[in-house]
Amino acid sequence: MGAQWSKQVERRKLIADEKKTLKDLEESSGCVFPGCDHRPADRKNWISGLNPEKVHINKIVWPGTHDSGTHKIGIKMVSRPFAQCQSLSIYQQLVLGTRLLDIRVNENRKVCHGILATFAIDVVINDVKKFLSETESEIIILEIRTEFGHNDPPEFEKHLEEQLGEYLIHQDDHVFQKTVAEILPKRIICVWKPQKSDPPKAGSPFWSSGYLKDNWIDTDLPATKFESNLKYLGQQQPVTSRKYFYRVENTVTPQADNPVLCVKPVTKRIHGYARLFITQCFSRNIADKLQVFSTDFIDEDFVDACVGLTWARVEGKA
Repeated sequence: MGAQWSKQVERRKLIADEKKTLKDLEESSGCVFPGCDHRPADRKNWISGLNPEKVHINKIVWPGTHDSGTHKIGIKMVSRPFAQCQSLSIYQQLVLGTRLLDIRVNENRKVCHGILATFAIDVVINDVKKFLSETESEIIILEIRTEFGHNDPPEFEKHLEEQLGEYLIHQDDHVFQKTVAEILPKRIICVWKPQKSDPPKAGSPFWSSGYLKDNWIDTDLPATKFESNLKYLGQQQPVTSRKYFYRVENTVTPQADNPVLCVKPVTKRIHGYARLFITQCFSRNIADKLQVFSTDFIDEDFVDACVGLTWARVEGKA
């Protein structure tokens, strides 16, 4: 018992030290980067507001959500705090400015996070279609994967194509160099990541897992995650020369050996440092590699930071 208590005291000190490391870095370096003061006039239509004829797909900094379909997962005040990573519906996230969705499904076509399942995938599809019907030039990256430990839902690609076919941008390396205007009226890059089924092939309506990469670090230590995100981002090619999307997740996650197991208080340790991360990308000369930036509990400021950097790229200021 004494050894366990000592370990927890040590752990809490480590977390406190890492939180201080990020705070000190923010105070010493600030959060100023090209486009940091830019605010979109309309977050719901922010790509349209940057001019679809000027915005190249590979210049966009895509604001994304981690575990996007979890706002109603589990039982409120019971299991939900351990699995909920977003407080907004899919439609609300898109209206706020989110342009990459991370959706996990089980064999029953239910959206899930681990063992907890929530609504059917059709709820996500309907929210996406509603948003697209209300906008003209917004492009969405829709990542759907079979959650680890589950089987692929049967005939899932067929269902997705039936529901979203008119909007799907087919898998094509040339898309990265194109402008939004050149891709319209197609609106969705759908990355489908099955566990056991064959991955989508070239020319398919769906994109395979190799087109959306990341280096997931499973930790609740904020400075450790922050620095590893910078390290792995630095190993990528610049956005203008690569043929895949690379995601950085501004999140930390609860660990089984720590008393704090609810998502929100843990991920809060890093949540407010998105602008610091972008600033550090410039300080370390890797800002030209940042592309997909995701978070738990997305908010307006996170979206504005991503849109601001996108604006700076489009205007030749970054």
